[in-house]
Amino acid sequence: MLLAFLALARVRSLEGLRYHAPGEWGKILGLDRIPEVRTLREKVSALCTGDQVENWQADLSKQWMQSDAESAGTLYVDGHVRVYHGSQTQLPRRYVSRQRLCLRGTTDYWVNAFDGQPFFVVSKEVDPGLLQVIETDIIPRLEREVPGQPNAEELAADPFQARLTIVFDRAGYSPAFFKRMWQKRIACLSYHKHPQQDWPPEQFHSCPVQLASGEVVEMQLAERGINLSGVLWLREIRKLTEGGHQVSILSTDYCRPMATLAGALFARWSQENFFRYMLEHYGLDRIITYCTEPIPDLTRVVNPAYRALDGQLRSKRGQLSRRMAEFGALSLEKPIDSREVERWEHKKALLQEPIVELQVLIEDLKNRRKELPQHIAFKELPASSRFQRLSAHSKQFIDTIKMIAYRAETAMMHVLRDKMARHDDARRLLCALYSNDADLIPNPAAGTLSVRLHHLANRSTDAALHHLCDQLNATETLFPGTNLRLVYELVSPQNPRDQEV
Repeated sequence: MLLAFLALARVRSLEGLRYHAPGEWGKILGLDRIPEVRTLREKVSALCTGDQVENWQADLSKQWMQSDAESAGTLYVDGHVRVYHGSQTQLPRRYVSRQRLCLRGTTDYWVNAFDGQPFFVVSKEVDPGLLQVIETDIIPRLEREVPGQPNAEELAADPFQARLTIVFDRAGYSPAFFKRMWQKRIACLSYHKHPQQDWPPEQFHSCPVQLASGEVVEMQLAERGINLSGVLWLREIRKLTEGGHQVSILSTDYCRPMATLAGALFARWSQENFFRYMLEHYGLDRIITYCTEPIPDLTRVVNPAYRALDGQLRSKRGQLSRRMAEFGALSLEKPIDSREVERWEHKKALLQEPIVELQVLIEDLKNRRKELPQHIAFKELPASSRFQRLSAHSKQFIDTIKMIAYRAETAMMHVLRDKMARHDDARRLLCALYSNDADLIPNPAAGTLSVRLHHLANRSTDAALHHLCDQLNATETLFPGTNLRLVYELVSPQNPRDQEV
C-alpha cells in the first residue's frame, strides 16, 4: 500500500522518502511512522522471492480482462526501452526512438487496452524483436486469459471470425507473421509499411469514427482487398488527410467495419500517451535495484561477429548508393560541346572505379556473413561481450504496483470528468488532491474512519471532489486490517459545521 501511495503522490523512488516526514506517511497506514529506506528495500526484496510476483501480475491481468471483456478483445502491443546508465553491467545497446540514439537498456513489451490502461508487461534483457515476443510470449498468454473468445464450433461455422485482435506499429509488419496469426484465428491490425501509389480521391467518403476519448470525428476513408506477396489476402483501409496524404492500414479482421478498425488503429496513440505519462509522473524508467543476475546459457543472442559484418555491409551499401546517384546524375549531364566530352568521360571513369571496388567488397562481405550464424547461445559469446541482466523480480513487482496506481487514478479521473467542463484537467486535479492536506478522524464507536479533505482553489473543483467523495463512499470500503468504514468528506467554508471546526 505504501508503494502504491508513493506512486500516486509522485514520489519517484524509495530514496525520495528521505525528504518526507515519516510520521505523516505513517498516519496514512495506521502506523507511528514508516520504516526507513533501507528497511523498505529489504521488505521489497523479501516480497519478490520465487514466482510470487509473476503469478500475482498474471492474476491481476486476468481479473482486469474479465472486468472489461470488450476492451480485452482488442489489445495493443508496443515496446518501450528502459535506458540503463549504470555501470553494474554492460547491457546490449538498442535504438531509443524518443532520443534517436542507441543506448544500453532493457526492452519492456506492454499490452494495453483501447484507452491505454495496462494489462501486463513482458521484459526482455536480450531483445529478440517485437514479432518473436508477440508470438512466443504474448499470444500464448492471451489465448489463455482473454475472456469471451469464440469456441471451436463458432470458429468453424464462420471462417472470417477472429478470436481477438492485436494492434501494433510498423515494426511488426510481416505478411508471413500475419498469416501465422490468422492460422490461429488471431487478427492483426497495423500500418502498411510499403504502400503503393495513391488511390483516386473520389473513392474516399466521409465516415464517423469514434476515438479513444469517446469523441466522434469525420474521416475520409476508402477500402480495398490486397494480396501481400501472394501469402494472404488482407483488408487495406486508407485515410485521406486534409493535406492529401493517404495513411494505409492493413488488417486481417474481416468482420468489423472499416471505420471501427480505423478508430482502433489511431487509438494506438493512447498507448504512446501512456508511456509518456508514466515516464513523467510515475518514474517508469527508474532503476529499482542495482542487483544483477546471470543470463541462462541457452539464451539466444546476436552473434557479435555477424553484427560487425552486417554493420560494415550496411555502411558500404550506403556509400555505393551515393556513388551510384552521383554517377547517374553525371550521365544525364553529357555535354554537347565535343571539347568537353573528353573531360566528362574522364570524370565518369574516376567515379566508376570506386563503384566497382565497392561492389566487389560488398559481395565479399555478403559471402563472409553467410558463413556466420546470426544467433548463438549466450555461453558461446566471447568473454569480452558477456553481460548480466538486472534483477527482474523487483522491477516486475514495482511495475505491477504502478499499473494498479495508474488504473486507480484513471478510474477516479472518469468519475471527476462527469462534473468537469474541461476533461483534460481531471488528472491535474487528482495530482493536486493526492498531495493536499487531509484530516483523519477515527470513530471506533460508529465504525468509521473519516477522511476530511481540504477544499481547493474554486467552487468548480470542489463540486467535482464532492462527486468523487460520494462515489467513493458508495463503495463502503473498510480500511485494511480494521473494521472501520472509510468516509470521505470535503471541508468547505460554506458548511457551518466546518466553520465551527
